[in-house]
Amino acid sequence: MTNIVSKDAWLQARIELLKKEKEHTKARDELARARQSMPWVKVEKDYLFDGPDGKVTLKELFEGKSQLIVYHFMFDPDWDVGCKSCSLIAEHYGPAITHLAQRDVAMATVSRASLEKLEAFRKRMGWSFKWVSSSNSDFNMDFHVTLSDEELIRENNYNYQTVTHQEKEAPGMSVFAMDKYGQIYHTYSTYARGLEDFLTVYRLLDIVPKGRDEDNLSYGMEWVRLKDNYVDDSLINLNSTKQ
Repeated sequence: MTNIVSKDAWLQARIELLKKEKEHTKARDELARARQSMPWVKVEKDYLFDGPDGKVTLKELFEGKSQLIVYHFMFDPDWDVGCKSCSLIAEHYGPAITHLAQRDVAMATVSRASLEKLEAFRKRMGWSFKWVSSSNSDFNMDFHVTLSDEELIRENNYNYQTVTHQEKEAPGMSVFAMDKYGQIYHTYSTYARGLEDFLTVYRLLDIVPKGRDEDNLSYGMEWVRLKDNYVDDSLINLNSTKQ
């Protein structure tokens, strides 16, 4: 029920909320410092991907920077289009890549679908970021975003805990660093709801009265569509297909 109050009462409530927001900001800053202080682990494999200009190594994805962010975009080789939720995330990080480059950070998107499918979907969505295929690599399996058929029928490791998956593909984001000798290290990965931090649309929804308004949906992001599949709100059919 909406609580209607005087302007003075509203201001007092807002001041109290500001105290909590400041506490949250300080806690977020501390968490960021803890992430940045994580130990590094050497990447032992020479991963090779298919890119628009031919084969590309993990080292080449750094594009001369010392830090690399990889988004593990869900796009199974048998799918015709990429995951709608991953597409929503890509809509957010794509425009940021130019700015990341000013802070010694490169970013690439990696999926298991063929390069042909990735290029067709990227063109449809109007994206310009670097997107490479790991179809002939262990990269997705090693970073726990693609499951084998055997893993699907038993509990497996995802987001650093034991879970049961319904699909072979899962989302994630991984960070790598390269030292002056060219050695690459894995420094951080996040999965599942850890990816919400990169969704500005959720940050905006969190400040409106209805919030995310997802309580009556069968899962949190059921409302999401590929950006060229949205229709008038009154016509949305939440029982439509995933893509």
